[in-house]
Amino acid sequence: MLARAGLKVTASQFLSLVEDAAKKLTSPPTDPAAHFSAAERLALTDAGLDLAPLTDTEVDPRARTVAEQAVLRDTALSVNQAAERIGVDSSRIRHRIGDRRLIGWKDRGGWRLPAWQFSDNDVLPGLETVLAAMPIDQPALVLANFMATPQEDLEIGERAVSPREWLLAGGSPRQVADLAATIGMPA
Repeated sequence: MLARAGLKVTASQFLSLVEDAAKKLTSPPTDPAAHFSAAERLALTDAGLDLAPLTDTEVDPRARTVAEQAVLRDTALSVNQAAERIGVDSSRIRHRIGDRRLIGWKDRGGWRLPAWQFSDNDVLPGLETVLAAMPIDQPALVLANFMATPQEDLEIGERAVSPREWLLAGGSPRQVADLAATIGMPA
């Protein structure tokens, strides 16, 4: 299953990544109601919110985030891999990160760059325009999900496509940048 998804990782390595991500991203389950005063609990439950702890049969909603984080981390490129992919020296990749023409995060082994930023042999067309509009305070996972999720404002034929697919098909980077500028803003 992992190979079909394009992940170059063994099942054991993947589970280790998931465990590591779970430890970093989650805290032990608590009673949600414990975070609020009695008056706040009453107001929230009157508004229709369920403050009951998860039951043993309910899936923890944080599980998807942990899995997505593990995949993002596993598919990210190192500086050397990114340099090799686009045919430049590794110092050029670090300069692009510094200039925010590529995004990445520092990990144990150095910089990691989300794979969505690259085509098979170059950076994603229009990437600089899109990155310039993306809020800098958003985590890599939020940006990756935005770039991979079909947007109703981006259509090829009659089908909504993801920003990444739109750019690869030659769509206007300005349209994606306009959408990207709203990431993290209230709806």
